[in-house]
Amino acid sequence: MSTSNQENQTWKSKGTFLLAAAGSAIGLGNLWRFPYITGENGGGAFILVYLLCVLMLGLPLLMAEVSLGRYSRRSPITAMGSLARHIGASRSWAGVGIMGVLTGVMILSFYSVIAGWAMSYTYESFAGTFTGMPADEIGKFFSNMIADPVTLTIWHTVFMLASGIIVGRGIHKGLESGLKIMMPALFILMLLMLLYAITQTGQFGRAVEFMFKPDFSELSVNSIIAAMGQAFFTLSLGMCTMMTYGAYMPKENSIPVTCLSVAGLDTLIAIIAGLSIFPIVFAFGMEASAGPGLLFISMTTAFSQMSFGAIVGGLFFLLVTIAALSSAISLMEPAVAWLQERFGMSRAGATVIVGALIWFVGLGCVLSFNLWSGEEYKLFGKTFFDILDYLTANLMLPLGGMLVAIFAGWKMGRNKMMKELGLSTTLFNLWMPLTRIFAPAAVLVILFTSL
Repeated sequence: MSTSNQENQTWKSKGTFLLAAAGSAIGLGNLWRFPYITGENGGGAFILVYLLCVLMLGLPLLMAEVSLGRYSRRSPITAMGSLARHIGASRSWAGVGIMGVLTGVMILSFYSVIAGWAMSYTYESFAGTFTGMPADEIGKFFSNMIADPVTLTIWHTVFMLASGIIVGRGIHKGLESGLKIMMPALFILMLLMLLYAITQTGQFGRAVEFMFKPDFSELSVNSIIAAMGQAFFTLSLGMCTMMTYGAYMPKENSIPVTCLSVAGLDTLIAIIAGLSIFPIVFAFGMEASAGPGLLFISMTTAFSQMSFGAIVGGLFFLLVTIAALSSAISLMEPAVAWLQERFGMSRAGATVIVGALIWFVGLGCVLSFNLWSGEEYKLFGKTFFDILDYLTANLMLPLGGMLVAIFAGWKMGRNKMMKELGLSTTLFNLWMPLTRIFAPAAVLVILFTSL
């Protein structure tokens, strides 16, 4: 492969890629989605299936995506096109990169709106707004907030500005510096939440039993599909983020060790989130299967009734905000890197264009909760927000992941992939069928179920 300007933009240390990739993976999927999906699917048995999916589906795909990025040293769109030329495959494989970049832009356009809710709740919690507030009033507060397009737009804008400032400062001053602050802060806040749950609620043992004592009678086919989808979603697969970060990965980094560490950290944070949230849920007599409202309504209700709830609640939503921000910068990065590479744009200029596009599309998501929530604005019964969520999570992410698996497993060639991954023959012979056969088959199941 020929070199590109990205080859001089590698992470300064081995640990920085781990922070970056973990930051991309750790987000709302861990702190918001994982606890309520676990609650809806019965706890321990679901988590066991989820862990198997991370190991057998998520990890091989993560390694494939990172290796393609490091081998090419280019942004995803250019990487897939040049790799295809290099191995004599169709140039239409560049479409995988295009879809991945587009998926990231679409996801961030609604992700930033949800992250804006977390920023709003951080402020309101520390201000004591929820202290002593009855449960019905908390539900009404949430309803009033999402019904106000001005409030949602303000927080959506603040979040996008914060993301843009970090990305615009570049690989070292922006991404590395930001992640070195955000990720340790995230881990510290997670441990503080876990410590509080252990020492204050009296329900920690019940939460441990719920999460680690499998009851297979609670497991259904839909639960298995949900576990596969969560493993896929939480590791940021299918949107070429990890391919972009892989392009900045130093050659001396071990892809298998680093990817295993990322998957391990991501899973650990999800487990800690469950162990922090479920004791609070049980202590205040709420249902673990409360659904998406578990974070913004159920948890806020609990914080409103506990001692030092304003501080604990504020720290909790600050944690959610930091996790969302670390994921947001990874969603912007592929598009920014491509604009720089393709048009020779400055980092700042590319960031402004990508950020403005995401912000503008995000306005449609903001309006989906209020002015555009009526039936006359819906398509197939879905709001603009719902459509973006459905297209990306249910179709584009799985399809992108499947195509990456096929390209890495079938097109790149055994010798190239074995050398780039640095695996022993035995481990490579395990990785290959998981990537070639199991991952595409699992993704087809997800796609079929979604449709």
